[in-house]
Amino acid sequence: MYEELKIKNNYDLSQTIAARLFEGAEYPWEVLSGIGDFIRKLGEELDKEEYEKRGEDVWVAKSARIAPTAFIGGPAIIGKDAEIRHCAFIRGSAIVGEGAVVGNSTELKNVVLFNKVQVPHYNYVGDSVLGFKAHMGAGSITSNVKSDKTPVTINYQGEKITTGLKKMGAMLGDNVEVGCNSVLNPGTVIGKGAHVYPLSMVRGFVPADSIYKKQGEVVRLK
Repeated sequence: MYEELKIKNNYDLSQTIAARLFEGAEYPWEVLSGIGDFIRKLGEELDKEEYEKRGEDVWVAKSARIAPTAFIGGPAIIGKDAEIRHCAFIRGSAIVGEGAVVGNSTELKNVVLFNKVQVPHYNYVGDSVLGFKAHMGAGSITSNVKSDKTPVTINYQGEKITTGLKKMGAMLGDNVEVGCNSVLNPGTVIGKGAHVYPLSMVRGFVPADSIYKKQGEVVRLK
């Protein structure tokens, strides 16, 4: 059921240190509540030759580049060769994958960024999962709470799927491209390889390998 939304069809789990987090889950939003505890457990298992503990529940790869002005709150894991730039704000419960970029004034909270993800300029990413090589253009954000504070639902082909979550941002599959200054509304799911035009307001599901131009206008890439 809902095959297009499933983890197995949108994420290469070999491209994240958090693969075990997804075990037993069918849909990506199901892992959000367990990110913090998973980090605390995994952090203690990390190779001390490759990672060092910095403060409470914060593990940083020795090969990662961290700007002195960046803030990293635990629990958090910063992967090998990742780059955390000037004034990045990592609030906690964040896994930043190998070779990922967290840019100037970007804020993260309760997220999994797979390897090679780029959120490089003025992004807010909260309660979200971003797949391998996903990229969010400058100023694009995930909105993770509905204005009426009711649980988030996912609009899928005219049906509303209940998540039971008060906070859920966006699920981006592998190689998703989000254009500058776009807003991904609560419960957005974007299939792998899809592109979103700049200045978009996205709600619901965007199929894999498609281009989201505006609400009601989505075309196939292939």
